[in-house]
Amino acid sequence: MYEGVVQNLIDELGLLPGVGPKSAQRIAFHLLAADPVDVKRLAHALLEVKDKVRFCRVCGNVAAEEECRICRDPRRDTHVICVVEESKDVVAIERTREFRGTYHVLGGAISPIDGVGPDDLRIRELMARLADGRVTELILATDPNLEGEATATYLARLVKPMGIKVTRLASGLPVGGDLEYADEVTLGRAFEGRRLLDV
Repeated sequence: MYEGVVQNLIDELGLLPGVGPKSAQRIAFHLLAADPVDVKRLAHALLEVKDKVRFCRVCGNVAAEEECRICRDPRRDTHVICVVEESKDVVAIERTREFRGTYHVLGGAISPIDGVGPDDLRIRELMARLADGRVTELILATDPNLEGEATATYLARLVKPMGIKVTRLASGLPVGGDLEYADEVTLGRAFEGRRLLDV
């Protein structure tokens, strides 16, 4: 326990995801030792991001304008939408340079334990995007965990009557992984998602 403002800083830093008490303490003391100009620059960046960053009116991704750069890009295939849980998932997929369609960020996943239901996500906005009949494929790229699977199943059932092709990202063994360390679910998915080897 430290005095007043130092403990307040540690407590606030400890609320950040992935930052435990020890990390919060290290960051706080780093900031105390840092040049005041650097600390002011960090504080300014935090305030600026809260002030200027908004969510794209089309897909829900983080954006500096009304629409994100992906939704504004005329080269993107608007007939294919990849559904993800968070904006960070868009960045992960974009890094692969394999996908040229558009995105829809749900803002989370269905999780009854956490009190998150379908109405708490951007599902209505997704259905509005699908209503005009231009979308031919919906790729469900939610996380391969219990909540992500529940969300993907819910969306697939919701979209099925619309006649849109619904696909799910394959899951299975990571490149460079060893079979002996794979859990049963991952190995089972790898078998389900096996494909013909074209040689």
